[in-house]
Amino acid sequence: MSQDVPPQTPESLFTGGSQMHALVRAHDWDASPVGPVASWPTSLKMLVKTLLGSRYPMILTWGPQLTQFYNDAYSLVIGDKHPAALGTDIRATLAEAWDSLEPLVREAMTTGVASWVPALRLLLNRSGYREESYFDVSHAPAYDDTGAIGGMLAVCAEVTPQVLSERRMRLLRDLSAQASDTRSVAKTCGDLVNALADHPLDVPCALLYLRAEDGRTLTLSGAVGLARGGPLSPETVVLDAGFRDAAPYLRALEGERVRRDGLEALLALQGGPFGDSVGTLLFQPLTGAGTAAPLGVLVTALSPNRALDEGYASFFELLSAQVAVALRNARAYEEERQRAEALAELDRAKTAFFHNISHEFRTPLTLMLGPLEDVLAQVPVTEAARKDLELVHRNAGRLLRLVNALLDFSRLEAGRIDSSFEPTDLAAFTKDLTGHFRSAIERTGLSFRVDCEPLPEPVHVDRQMWEKVVFNLLSNALKFTFEGGITVRQEVRGHDVLLRVCDTGTGIPAAELPHLFERFHRVRNARSRTHEGTGIGLALVRELVVLHGGDVTVESEEGRGSTFTVRVPRGHAHLPVDRLLAPRQQESTAVGVRPFLQEAERWTDVELPSLAHEAGPRPAAGEGAGREPPRAHVLVADDNADMREYVERVLSPSFDVTLATDGQAALEAARAHAPDLVLTDVMMPRLGGFGLLRALRELPSTRAVPVVMLSARAGEEAAVEGLEAGADDYLVKPFSARELVARVRSMLELSGMRREVIRQELLARSLRESLQARDDFLAVASHELKTPLAAFRLHLERVERSLGDEALGRARSPLESAGRQVQRLHALMETLLDVSQLTTGRLALELNDVDLTAVVGKAVARLREEVERMGVTVTLDAGTPLVGRYDRLRIDQVVTHLLSNAAKYGEGRPISVRVAAEDGTARLTVRDQGIGISEEDRARIFERFERAVPTRNYGGLGLGLWIARQVVEAHGGRITVDSKPGLGSTFVVELPIEGLQAA
Repeated sequence: MSQDVPPQTPESLFTGGSQMHALVRAHDWDASPVGPVASWPTSLKMLVKTLLGSRYPMILTWGPQLTQFYNDAYSLVIGDKHPAALGTDIRATLAEAWDSLEPLVREAMTTGVASWVPALRLLLNRSGYREESYFDVSHAPAYDDTGAIGGMLAVCAEVTPQVLSERRMRLLRDLSAQASDTRSVAKTCGDLVNALADHPLDVPCALLYLRAEDGRTLTLSGAVGLARGGPLSPETVVLDAGFRDAAPYLRALEGERVRRDGLEALLALQGGPFGDSVGTLLFQPLTGAGTAAPLGVLVTALSPNRALDEGYASFFELLSAQVAVALRNARAYEEERQRAEALAELDRAKTAFFHNISHEFRTPLTLMLGPLEDVLAQVPVTEAARKDLELVHRNAGRLLRLVNALLDFSRLEAGRIDSSFEPTDLAAFTKDLTGHFRSAIERTGLSFRVDCEPLPEPVHVDRQMWEKVVFNLLSNALKFTFEGGITVRQEVRGHDVLLRVCDTGTGIPAAELPHLFERFHRVRNARSRTHEGTGIGLALVRELVVLHGGDVTVESEEGRGSTFTVRVPRGHAHLPVDRLLAPRQQESTAVGVRPFLQEAERWTDVELPSLAHEAGPRPAAGEGAGREPPRAHVLVADDNADMREYVERVLSPSFDVTLATDGQAALEAARAHAPDLVLTDVMMPRLGGFGLLRALRELPSTRAVPVVMLSARAGEEAAVEGLEAGADDYLVKPFSARELVARVRSMLELSGMRREVIRQELLARSLRESLQARDDFLAVASHELKTPLAAFRLHLERVERSLGDEALGRARSPLESAGRQVQRLHALMETLLDVSQLTTGRLALELNDVDLTAVVGKAVARLREEVERMGVTVTLDAGTPLVGRYDRLRIDQVVTHLLSNAAKYGEGRPISVRVAAEDGTARLTVRDQGIGISEEDRARIFERFERAVPTRNYGGLGLGLWIARQVVEAHGGRITVDSKPGLGSTFVVELPIEGLQAA
């Protein structure tokens, strides 16, 4: 028996509570291609019912008209086309994407084969614009009740955010790679826009603008996708609110993100995956580091197929940050490179300066050595005078060796060293060189062994360089060896020749070994025969050995000695071809073995007793009755034998003098018998001057003894250091005999008061920054250069006083010539110190009430004799005296430089000097009628090391006018020159009239 089944209605069939259930129930299916629900095949009803119940995006098309059914999840996929799409042809709903979808739908409906496509790009118009979107989709056939294919069932998942995120992350990674590389700003800008060019879907075009240093303009530094110089891509943007086009850039620089729309016509650019017109630009700041001003502005176009949603906006924010990081890195790299170039330029200037000053030192040294040798060879003198002359000559040779070492270094740094490598019997040559040292070494009680085995073939060396290597190593070994001996071995090892210099000396601390061959490095507190030296000997050895293609190493243990090993390759393949047997182009700096031996012999003098030597008899106790009062006892400590001898000869007529070879010997002598005054050098082996001073202050018997420091470390800082340590006075070398005697006598009489006054005066100036490495070196070099200069001045005076009338008449000319060169050398060293003070900003003026007219008059009077000796007359026109606040010595220095310059270049013609108050300023005018100065030279003659004439014709360092300008400007004034070639020059110094008053 059968039972009637009630007809199914949408209300009874689709009973869910979702929006799509309600829409399907309410839809007029009678008017649709699929007809009333009651007429649907069971398979369709079940498919629609299943689809509506799923929470995954699904769509069903049925029949030849592809009538579509979909669920709530899918309604979000088609956006604003929902709900009108329900029951309509899918080809109309997805018309813009049908070209991509049709093959997949047809395949499923005609073949019955399902498909799966990940990240399928589709063009959708679901949000009011042509949108780029991506879906993972699967299309499968839908069967009717008969088993035939009646439609298509699709399941899809939108993956647009994931695809876009991955694509944009690739761009950010590319930019990050650019940021990690160090390059110039211009190169970085090019690399950044090239990276952006590879990602046109997200950045159709980009403009990179950098702000100028003055902050007034932006400059286009990179462009991609848009031609430079167009209406929206100007090469330069003036950052002025008055310019309408500058508004978005100014807002961006203030930190705002600016969007400009409707630019399709001006841009004329297609973008995105579907070639649509680009019409929106985004302006973003490129932030600087920390609170610094923005570096510039990044302008980017938006894709026409993506809305500026949160993800897209976040991408552009990261993009601008990544570009800013790359630019900051590049700018930091450029600044570091510029600093490095500035340091390199400073180093080149320093090298040139040392080269010039070394040449300038060699000239007066040559003129000193020549006359001294003439006097020694031709003029009969007393034995005492001959000793003085030999002492001066010996120190001149030492000074020449130091100057030559400086010249070698300047040539090495400038790459202008003159070399000539020639095949040499190195065993015989090394034996000859070491043989010169045998007597000096054995005189000290040390053993000396030389073992140079014959070599199979000649070795290519520069003989002058090899001589310096051997002499420096042997001199160094003798300096630090007190017991045992020195051994020199030379042997073949494979393709190399090894030279070893071994000693049993004091050794080198392990911490010092890595720095031993560095320029100007000296091992602190090392026990040695002398503390003198500049720390360039071993550094020079290394540089010379490297030029031979070899190297030098050291092995050392404290207390057991050191071994220096020099390795040079055999053959000549490692040497520059053009330097084999090459003729020499430069003057030689090789001085031979004599200066080394003279210096070593002074180290090994044995005439002094164990600790100290007393010069001159001391009255015995109780011998004072009826006699002169006992003479003051002066203890002298200095490691330089020549200086000890000088000081002894100067002081012994007035005082009892005890000599000590170093601070330790002086301390033991002071403990045995307290002196009335201690005169000590600063830099000595075993115990230096400061250590001696501290030890004396700790002893009750010597606590009140005045101590005078002797040193060539010139400058206020060195004096302050000595006085702060407790010294009573500080005497800078070179000094005259009369000055030394006067200072000692004054200190003995007024030591207490003088100590307090000088301490207070100099401590007030002691707050200075510590000297840089260069100034430390200048101070050390000054010490080494001034020590022998003191000897020159003292002994030239003694020679002149000791000669008879006849001998003095024959020797007067060379002695006067030598004296002038001493003065010239002293002036060069003072100029060197001025340069050090000025370049480090340590020039301090001592302003007092000074009559400017009188200062100029005295300077002219002082220089008149020297100038007239050159055949030049000087006239002075000095008006009313002017009294103001000036530094007397510095103003005198300016007049000296200007007058010396006028005489030097004046061709023997008259010079006029005028001082007057004109146009509200104090004006000093120096006029000559000499060679004049060209217009191009006038712009640079006040700079350091600049000269308007060739050095070979007139000499000089090119520092006088620079120093004069610095002094004048420090007074608030200015210095100018008016000159034409052949018509002379007029230098005018103008000083501010404020504070000046007519006297």
